[in-house]
Amino acid sequence: MIRVLIADDHELVRAALASYLSDAIGAHIAEAATLQGALETIRSEGPFDLVLLDYTMPGMSLPAGLTEALQANAPAPVALLSGTAPPEVARRALAAGARGFVPKSIAPDTMVAAVRHMMAGHIFRPQEFLDSASDTQANVHITPREMDVLRGVMAGKSNKEIARDLDIQEVTIKLHVKTICRKLRARNRTHAAMLARDLDLA
Repeated sequence: MIRVLIADDHELVRAALASYLSDAIGAHIAEAATLQGALETIRSEGPFDLVLLDYTMPGMSLPAGLTEALQANAPAPVALLSGTAPPEVARRALAAGARGFVPKSIAPDTMVAAVRHMMAGHIFRPQEFLDSASDTQANVHITPREMDVLRGVMAGKSNKEIARDLDIQEVTIKLHVKTICRKLRARNRTHAAMLARDLDLA
């Protein structure tokens, strides 16, 4: 039986992927919520025919986290999942040895096709996604003060807390956050923090 490990810290995402892949290809699905949990599962139950790692789950990083998973699951493939990472992160993942990069926004049938493609020994490159935008990191110009604010946002601090830390007015923090979101094309501060992490901005 085909065995797939899905590692994602969002329980609903794991459940949806597990259900669909189980039904579509008859795979036995194991689950983990962190990189450490994924590594422990691979070592105790692996190697798996395919490991799918969420790029933004706890403990995950490029290239270190991916490299650990690749070594643990060798010679079987490891691929990355992401709902927020820009094309540059996908390119870095592929360059670091990922068998593929799978945007969570792709259609379910395409997801199944991607899984089959990777397990057959091929690399899944979502070309339309990779070509969808220029290198976001190269086009983002965050000022030093905005970077201070961004670090606070990434740490989960409120505007009031960031203002206190930086000894500036809260209204100024709000303006910086708004500017940061515009520069990163983020929907909100949480999305901005996720994109900043994906881009290694702070």
